[in-house]
Amino acid sequence: MGIVIKQTSRNIFTISIALLIGAVNTLYFYPEFLKDKYYGLVVFLLATSNLLQPLMSLGAQHTIIKFYSSFKDKESKDSFLSSIIFIPLIVIIPVTFLVIQAHDIIGNFLSMQNPIIESYVLVIFLVAFATSYFEVFYAWSRVQLKSVFGNALKEIYPRVSVLILLILVSINIINKEDFVWWLTGLYYLRLLIMIVYSFSLYIPKFSLTIPENFKEIISYSIYILLAGSAASLLIDIDKYMIPQKEAISQTAYYAVAVFIATVVEIPGRAMFQILNPMVAKAINNNDFKDLDSLYKKSSTNLLIICGFFFLLINLNIVSFYDLMNNQYYSDAIWVVLIISCAKLVQMSFGCGPAILATSSFYKITLPFSICMAVSVYLLNDYLIDIYGINGAAISTLIVLFVFTILKVIYINHKLKIHPYNYNTIKIIALILLIYLIFNYITFKFSPILDIALKSVIISISYIGLVYFLRLSETINRTINSIIK
Repeated sequence: MGIVIKQTSRNIFTISIALLIGAVNTLYFYPEFLKDKYYGLVVFLLATSNLLQPLMSLGAQHTIIKFYSSFKDKESKDSFLSSIIFIPLIVIIPVTFLVIQAHDIIGNFLSMQNPIIESYVLVIFLVAFATSYFEVFYAWSRVQLKSVFGNALKEIYPRVSVLILLILVSINIINKEDFVWWLTGLYYLRLLIMIVYSFSLYIPKFSLTIPENFKEIISYSIYILLAGSAASLLIDIDKYMIPQKEAISQTAYYAVAVFIATVVEIPGRAMFQILNPMVAKAINNNDFKDLDSLYKKSSTNLLIICGFFFLLINLNIVSFYDLMNNQYYSDAIWVVLIISCAKLVQMSFGCGPAILATSSFYKITLPFSICMAVSVYLLNDYLIDIYGINGAAISTLIVLFVFTILKVIYINHKLKIHPYNYNTIKIIALILLIYLIFNYITFKFSPILDIALKSVIISISYIGLVYFLRLSETINRTINSIIK
């Protein structure tokens, strides 16, 4: 786990910087300078483009992760990479034609509840194209076990871009109406930088030859496309459906809450950048002992670390919202708790998603993803009408909890391995105990001082108990190396 810890720590640092910048954007600049209406518009457009991204990439980024380590010589690797970068064009070309021909029809459909959307429909497809090819070349760098720079482009670059553009809006250099178009252009600049970096790590000898297992590669790509599309629905369908049922400003309130809650998954996002290629390598080499170790350690460590973030967020959430100038955003306070619980459940699965995606039974990801997408859509359709944006959060929690359990059962059935042990119960009990105790402790200082003081006390209590209870050998070794 040495390289995992090393790369993960760097990625956590990168994502933390991105988080701080994102927090400034989300909690202050967006509400202050774009206001609810245009902020909700940005959230809707980016969320909808994310729904399209798996379709536009045709699962090529996942295909690179799965198959690259299976090629042993440079010639076969070059043939594989030469062919894989053209696969997304199979979808992109006809989709582009469709958008041009049916632009007005698509615009009228999406803007029925909120007419402001109609003028920006093209942005959805432009951003989807840029992010699709970005993910392809990011995967290109990850299989070289170089994830830090790409992760910085993925996490920090968009937030810095948004920050700069919001500042330009605040000083009237650009207006709110043009903000989205400027942001779209910066997504394409990011893509160009990623392409140059990926080629600097490894540039193949391009040829028209295709790999011997090209049929298998295409088959996998199609399956992952379908599975990825369904998975994207789970992530962003709520931000798409809310404007169809509520005022677009509700999307802004929901987006802020989700942003705060997703802090919980930062360690997972960092760890998976390097862990997923290692899982693929273990599976390709039939090293199931190493796979079992990665599975259990990733689950335990992520549950502990993400649990820490869960506590910091939810025990300081009132003070977080007090820092915002708009009181309406605090109406989504329950969304934060519900979504962060969902993220904690998801992180407890460890590298399970990578096992499913890169193993010989990867085809099961499709029915799982489809069932999850259908479930969350139906639950959203019902619960949003009853509970508003809280209903969307509840839908996400229910679906993630149920299907995480089902996936654990499936992997255990196939490989006789699972991520949980007695320490899992102890970790959950510890998180619950700390939450119940500190949820009733409040201070009467300024919001910033309240957050700082409470965070210090929570950190000492939680980390100390994790260490003395020896819930993770990896974390204990890390702490020992710091204090010694």
